[in-house]
Amino acid sequence: MEHPSQTLRNRWLETLLPLAETRGWGSDTVSEAASLAELNEGEQALAAPGGVNDLIDHMFNRAADAMLVELATHDLSDLRMHERVAVGLKSWLRQLDPYRSAVRKASLRGVLPNSVTAAGGTVWAIADAVWEAAGDTATDYNRQTKRGLLSAVIPSVVLYWADHPSEEALDAHIEKRLGQAMRVGKAGSKVVKPVLDLFEKVSP
Repeated sequence: MEHPSQTLRNRWLETLLPLAETRGWGSDTVSEAASLAELNEGEQALAAPGGVNDLIDHMFNRAADAMLVELATHDLSDLRMHERVAVGLKSWLRQLDPYRSAVRKASLRGVLPNSVTAAGGTVWAIADAVWEAAGDTATDYNRQTKRGLLSAVIPSVVLYWADHPSEEALDAHIEKRLGQAMRVGKAGSKVVKPVLDLFEKVSP
């Protein structure tokens, strides 16, 4: 059963997204959406104690949950691991597609890791979900390395996707960025460690 705070957060976000498409995530827009969703101050505090950042995080995390549901019905066993990761990323973006403009406006404050405590934790959670969908069973350092490297890739992919590239161009961009991440991973722990230091502190 869905927690009451989750129900309220969904109601608020679903009302807010169409407004954020054209107006962004400003406080006036967020407040108007709360009013339209008929949320009083107590319900707003329960739904998103961190305010707009919680709602942005919820948008991205909800898309990750939908991605996991979608890919659970697909057989990815014939694909190589990096191909499965690419499929996961594209599925996650597909869940966000109806509100691409809102995602672009949110990306500067909700996906890009310019705030380690907020954005970094969200990106890490998304990377973890993508690897889970890909069937990754790595543990310990290898597991953290994979998620740290993918966390560094996701912001670039989101901003590129937000500009409405062709399907072929998006595929090429994702392949390029994943290839770069794989090369960094193969370079060894001295190169990987700075990435992990950024994200491990905020991982769930």
